[in-house]
This record gives sequence, structure tokens and C-alpha cells, in this order.
Amino acid sequence: MDNLKNVKILYIDDEEFIKEDAVEYLSFYCDNVYEASDGLDGLEKYKKLKPDIIITDIKMPKLNGIEMIKEIRKNDKTTKIIIATAFLETSYLIEAIELGLIKYLVKPIMEDTLLPVLESCLENSVQNSSIFDIYGGFKFDILNQTLFLNKEQIALTKKELLFLELLIKNSKRAVKYDEFSNYVWDGNMTEDALRAIVQELRKKISKHSIKNISGIGYQINLLG
Repeated sequence: MDNLKNVKILYIDDEEFIKEDAVEYLSFYCDNVYEASDGLDGLEKYKKLKPDIIITDIKMPKLNGIEMIKEIRKNDKTTKIIIATAFLETSYLIEAIELGLIKYLVKPIMEDTLLPVLESCLENSVQNSSIFDIYGGFKFDILNQTLFLNKEQIALTKKELLFLELLIKNSKRAVKYDEFSNYVWDGNMTEDALRAIVQELRKKISKHSIKNISGIGYQINLLG
């Protein structure tokens, strides 16, 4: 993780012991780690320090994480922002994602979870938006592996997530049956298993959102 050495990170959390632990941990990988105690303090530190990456809690006094990010995003669409919170609150999640976040992490954050996210912040290939609009008003966030209708999160099984992810990554074409077998079932797919997962996904989203391409496979119906 030498590529993090010169990266400037701002960690914002009103819980002192969590913040201290996080700053100490991040300091092993980065020489420029700063801290703030609430959203208002975080906004002031952001303006002064111009960090490359912000890691912030949501529920904080004076100014919560979402409102702080809204202020930052008024003039800055490029600073990488990661939300770290103790509770996965779906009422905040879709709004947070639409503000151009890299990831939404649930505390306690482990090294094997955080480091890949920090690395993704440094990749130029990270797209500005990870949100894909699916026919029927559904939204899928491919980075955070979450499906929404309006602001309600829709629960998906692990295989359903993999199936949907493969479709979206290849939305310009039909995904072949053997690709599903390798990606979702590790090469051990049965026809019954394939039919069952398509049927369940069509129930959860829309029967028109996944098209069968006869003799080839399936294709997702994305908007835009």
C-alpha cells in the first residue's frame, strides 16, 4: 500500500475512541491523516486541507454526514468520499450513493474491507457513478451491491447479486449461458437453477427487465 503514503485522508466521527483507533490504523498506511469531530468541523477541515479521501460517519452533531457531503458536492465532484457508520440505514443509503460516494461501509471496519476501498479511490478507472437504472424504476449500485426501488432496498441472495452484476457489466449484449454458469455457479449450473434465479429476479424487479435471447442467454434492460 505504498501508493497511499502521500494521500491526504480526512476521517470524521464524533465518537472519540472510534476516531482515534481509525486514525491510528490509517496512519500505518498514510503519512497524511487528519481528523474532525463533527460535520461542521469536517467541512472546515475539508476547506482548509483539501483531502484526497474523506471517510465520514453519518449521524453527527452540528451537521450530519449527508448534509456535509451535500455542501462539499456543490463545488467538488471529484474528492473521494467513503461513509462509515454503525447502522446500515436504507433511508440514507440511496441519497448517499447519489452524492457520488465510493463506498458505504458498516462499522466496525476491518482491514480487508477498507484497504480495497482505499485502493479503488486511487484508480482512475473508478466511474463517477456506480448507479444503473433498470427498467421499472429500479436502481442498482454495482460498487455497493445494493438494489433499490425508490428509497427501499430490495434483498437479494448472493447468487441473485452475482447474476444481476454480470448482466449489468455486460448490458450492451446478451450474456451467454456458460458465462452465468462460470460466474454464478462456478461451472456447475443446471437448467433448473438458471430458470429459478431468473424467475425470482423477475418477481423482485420486473418481468420486462431481464430479456431472454433465444438460444444465447439473457440481457438486462437498462435505461439511458
